[in-house]
Amino acid sequence: MPWLSAKPVCGFLLMTSVQAFAAAAAPAPLQQSNMSLALANALVEATMSACHAQGRFAVAAVIDRGGHLLSLQRDDRVGPHNTDAAVKKAFTALSTKTPSRLFADNARKNPDANNLNTIDSLLLIGGGVPVKVGDDVIGAIGVGGAGGAAFDEACAVEAIDKVLGTAK
Repeated sequence: MPWLSAKPVCGFLLMTSVQAFAAAAAPAPLQQSNMSLALANALVEATMSACHAQGRFAVAAVIDRGGHLLSLQRDDRVGPHNTDAAVKKAFTALSTKTPSRLFADNARKNPDANNLNTIDSLLLIGGGVPVKVGDDVIGAIGVGGAGGAAFDEACAVEAIDKVLGTAK
């Protein structure tokens, strides 16, 4: 490398900077919190209990931070289409880190977001709530069939508050 021999002091400084950058940029595994199966089951149970306490029947789905379904329950009196809706509501809340009701409201107000309803994995309706540990989204709950998006969301929020002690 001829440019190094022309100015040894600058070359030394340049090599030191390159070596320092290479060391700082070395890949490392991520350390992230995630939804456990035990937590997912507890959240589903608490969600179903919250809905039942209001005299409502529902489907509750919990997914982990990667969008993988961990736990699901569907009451006997709830139509089977609500299962897919609950999973999609959870995925929408996870993907956007926002309750699906708020995301849907914001999307309807923004003309540039009109095409979001064409994304098959999203469902622009309330009932999906992100599950957070601090500010870190570790998964989401989706609820369907409880009699409307507001009821669906209320069951999920109550479950998160009961299990994690926070209604975020």
